[in-house]
Amino acid sequence: MASRSPWTCVLWDVDGTLVDASEGILRRLALALTHFGKPAPTREELVHWIGPPMFESFQKNVGMSPEESAEAVAYYRTIGRADGYTTGARLYPGMADLVTELARAGIPQATASSKPEIQVAALMEHFDLAPSLQAIVGATPDEKTLADKAAIVAEALRQLAATGADTTRPVLVGDRHHDIDGGAANGVPVIFVRWGFSWPHESEGATRVVDTPDELRAVLLVPEPLDD
Repeated sequence: MASRSPWTCVLWDVDGTLVDASEGILRRLALALTHFGKPAPTREELVHWIGPPMFESFQKNVGMSPEESAEAVAYYRTIGRADGYTTGARLYPGMADLVTELARAGIPQATASSKPEIQVAALMEHFDLAPSLQAIVGATPDEKTLADKAAIVAEALRQLAATGADTTRPVLVGDRHHDIDGGAANGVPVIFVRWGFSWPHESEGATRVVDTPDELRAVLLVPEPLDD
């Protein structure tokens, strides 16, 4: 049965929404923090790290100064380049099918991730999601010029509009409070997914909260009405 969407375009957060990259992130964080004399995080503590820009996280989570944080981010990214950006990453079950189905229904899609864009592009290519996306948007390499979620959402909408996509009824799918804040700054409602790395209270302010990809599909796609 053919499907349509109540939304004219869909923006995707990446880490914790489409992709579980926690295995590689945990390993790289452990190496970087140990290098700078800080305690390595446990897997349970990844909730403090995955989602927000790393430049902010090194300051907030281990008390680094902005200068120290910039150095730590550079070291962390060096490890990432050596590892390969897709090492240890996996798609959440059902998400590739949903992205593909939205594309087949003619719904324009873009990423809107705080992850560096070069890494987002590598992941989308690796998991063969790039052909379903009209724009791949992430943070700039310095993770400062374009890193704030509100600015990234605005840029994703700008790039979609430049392709001719209808951006009058956008929606952002994400798993952290900064997704909701970034959406709100642009007047974009947010569907909050619970399978990522988040605290229970972070869904406050979301338009909808879903627990499974099937629930998400039901919000993003509805059957076309049958002709009389």
